Amino acid sequence: MPLSHSLAAILVTVIWGLSFVVIKLGVGSTPPLLLAALRFLFAAFPAVFFVARPKTSWKNVVAYGFFLGVAQFGLLFAALAIGMPASLASVVMQAQVFFTVLFAAVLMGERPGPHQAVGGLVACCGLVLIAWPRLSGGGAGPFLMTVLAAASWGVANIVSKRAGRVDMLGFIVWSSLVAPLPLLGLSLWLDGPAQVIAALRQVDGSTVAAIAYLAYPTTVFAFGIWAYLLSRHPAATVTPFALLVPVAGILGSVFFLDEAMHPIEALGGAVIVLGLAFNVFGPRFMRRSTAR
Repeated sequence: MPLSHSLAAILVTVIWGLSFVVIKLGVGSTPPLLLAALRFLFAAFPAVFFVARPKTSWKNVVAYGFFLGVAQFGLLFAALAIGMPASLASVVMQAQVFFTVLFAAVLMGERPGPHQAVGGLVACCGLVLIAWPRLSGGGAGPFLMTVLAAASWGVANIVSKRAGRVDMLGFIVWSSLVAPLPLLGLSLWLDGPAQVIAALRQVDGSTVAAIAYLAYPTTVFAFGIWAYLLSRHPAATVTPFALLVPVAGILGSVFFLDEAMHPIEALGGAVIVLGLAFNVFGPRFMRRSTAR
């Protein structure tokens, strides 16, 4: 892959990693589901007027918008609002890879390879390490919500897979139309109309900046670049760069949020990334071992 494309892939992972920091800062002043609604509202507009509708059924567009926008990011934003550290969330969300493999096996009959099974078991051990001290305290809820968000991402990936080869940028933009109203409705129900209206009236420059970052660089730009790279290079060449997302998330959380991971959380995070690495690089490693 050319150096310019490698640098573009690194830029995308940095943008995605730092989005956890931006979300954490944003939910400090704005109800989480309202913030998520605004993120997808501006991800859809005005881009929907310039990006062609994807050539797939509306059923796929709506399902993808629900599981990615309402379920995944609704749960993630809420989890970060009630105590989930941004650094830890950036690691736990990578479990979506293994949820995708599991759902593909159950729903589409795709048999996971040995490296995927081993990688999934290793990652599960990492999740257990992180969950163990949290399940006995107040951190159980945010942690479980983040795991459910990762599972929702896995379902969204299956919907995308079933949609076939479509323009991913158009798919993201048009599916973003699905999320704002349900998220706004949930925010009105859970937070109350008075709090939602007050939050909208008190929108300041930092909130606008957070929404703009989450809507445009994180959603439209980053997904567009990622789709461009996947269309021109093998997935096995592009996807390993996703391993840098939690790295950027952790470093950003340390620098901007002064977060510190507990040793058991750091160990669990390292085990998850190890499982993810084996899932990505396992076939190459096994081929080399067999050749020897």
